[in-house]
Amino acid sequence: MALDTLALKNALKTAMLANLPSPSPAQISEVDTLCDAIASAMQTFVAGATITYSTGLVAPSGGGPVTGIFTNIIT
Repeated sequence: MALDTLALKNALKTAMLANLPSPSPAQISEVDTLCDAIASAMQTFVAGATITYSTGLVAPSGGGPVTGIFTNIIT
């Protein structure tokens, strides 16, 4: 699942601008560029994760819901 990079960027931008009482248009533009880069980097980082199922789930032989605890390895 991909991150919502636009929502992440906007949340970062809101947080950063909250610490600038009267940001100039240039500062707003710089914060926007920085937040876009951070959101993109986080998207790339998260997309690189691999989740490997190792054990834990049991499917009944006669059908029905799968039970157990999903055990995994995240790399």
